[in-house]
Amino acid sequence: MPKPSPTSVPVLTTDRAAEEFLEQDLSTLDFAQFKPMRFEALPKSARLTMRLPEPLIAALKARAKERGIPYQRLIREALEQALD
Repeated sequence: MPKPSPTSVPVLTTDRAAEEFLEQDLSTLDFAQFKPMRFEALPKSARLTMRLPEPLIAALKARAKERGIPYQRLIREALEQALD
């Protein structure tokens, strides 16, 4: 018996379209199309101001753009990793 082809998630523009998509058999859903997502639960209540060299800021912004996140989030992630 042939293996069914993997299913991709279509662009869902309405809640109804999303509900209809989720009502079908999703056992062949291709999970390789998804990427990890991180949600921030803690509110930001304090500010940090620092002066950095322009080339460092440009590199941070370029790396953040590659990842599709704001550069401030990239800096926050780096700080969190340094404290782990």
